[in-house]
Amino acid sequence: MKDVSWLIKNTLKVTFKNKKNILLYLCTPLIGVFISLLTYGNVTQSILHVGIVNQDNGYIAADTVKFIAKLENVKASKMQESEVANKLTNGKLDCAIIVESGFSNSVENGNPGKIRIVSIKGAEITGFVKSYLYQYIDNVMAISKVAKGDQVTFEKMYNNYQQATFKLTANTVKDTSKSKNMTYQSVGFLIMIMLFSAGNFSEIILKEKENRTYFRLLSTPINARKYVLSNVVVNMIVLILQIIWMNLFIKIVFHIDTGISFWQMTAILTLFALVAVGLTLMLVSFANSSTSAGAIQNLVVTPSCLLAGCFWPVEIMPKSIQKVADFLPQRWVLDTISKLQQGQHLEGIYLNILILFAFAFAFFLIAIYKFGRNNSVKIFI
Repeated sequence: MKDVSWLIKNTLKVTFKNKKNILLYLCTPLIGVFISLLTYGNVTQSILHVGIVNQDNGYIAADTVKFIAKLENVKASKMQESEVANKLTNGKLDCAIIVESGFSNSVENGNPGKIRIVSIKGAEITGFVKSYLYQYIDNVMAISKVAKGDQVTFEKMYNNYQQATFKLTANTVKDTSKSKNMTYQSVGFLIMIMLFSAGNFSEIILKEKENRTYFRLLSTPINARKYVLSNVVVNMIVLILQIIWMNLFIKIVFHIDTGISFWQMTAILTLFALVAVGLTLMLVSFANSSTSAGAIQNLVVTPSCLLAGCFWPVEIMPKSIQKVADFLPQRWVLDTISKLQQGQHLEGIYLNILILFAFAFAFFLIAIYKFGRNNSVKIFI
C-alpha cells in the first residue's frame, strides 16, 4: 500500500502543480450551473395584458367583463375597438376581447356568439383566455337550458349563480419545475466534464509509457497492478471532488433546490464516477498512443452525452434515439436523479443502481482483458 500511496501522491502533486489544472478540474464543472442560471434564472410569471371592448349593454356582458378582469395574472383594460389594432401591434396588448352587441341575448337564448378574441401572438395566448372565458359562458348557457326560455326563472338562477354562498379557497403551490430543470442541465454538463476528466487521467498511463516513465517505475518494487490501481484512485478522488464542489455550489451559493438530498446526489454521481473511470480505461486500452486515446474519447464521450439527454430531456428525441439512450450509462444516472426528484425510494431505483454497477463492472473487465493482451504496453494487469 505504501507504493500505491506514493504513486497517488506523486500523480496528484504533478497534476496540480500546474495551477491551470486546478481551474480545469474544479471550475469547469460550474459552467453547467451558470448556463442553467442563464437559461432558467430569468423565468418569471408573466402578466397577460387583455383589452376589452364591450359593445353590449346587457348585464351578462357586464358580468363577463368583470369575470375576465378578476382572472389571476390578467390585467384587463377597457377600450374602444379603434384602439385595438394599434395596441396589439406595438405590444401594449397580448390580446383583445370584443363583446359585440347582442352577446347577452345570444347567451341567454342558449346559442352563445357575438364575441371575438383577437391576438397576433397566436394560440399560446388566446388558448389561456379561451379556457376560462368559454367555461364561464358554458355555465351561463347551462342555466339558460334549464330555464327553458322562462325569463324569470333564468334571472333567478343567474343571480343565485353570481351570488353563490360557497367559496373556493385557492392555495399557491410552489413551482419546482425550474429548479429541477436547472439541476438536470447542471448534472448533465457535469457528467460530460467527469468523463473528460477521467479520460485525461487515464491517458496518463499512455503518456508515461511514451516517455518511458512507466517502464522505469516497473524496474522498482512497483508492479503494473499497483500502477493502474493508483491511477483509478486518483481518478476517483478528482471526480468526487468535482461532485462535492458542484453540489455545494448549487445548494449554498445559488440556493437551488435540487429536489433530493446532498448525500443522495453525491452517492449517485459517485457511482457514475466509477462508471466513468471504467469507461475511459477501456477506451485507453484500445489506443496505441495518447493522441489516439484522446481522439477515441472525443468520438465516444460527446455523442453519447448528446444521445443520453445530458443537455435536453431525452423524451423530446425520436423513439429510436430513446432506445439507443437506454444502452448508455449517462441515461441511467439522469433517470435515477429524476426518479429521486419525483419522490421515489430505494425500491424504485434499485434497478438503475444495479445497471450502473453492471456498466462499471463490464468496462473494468474489458479494460483488464485488453491491458492483459496488449503486448505493446508490457502487461498492465
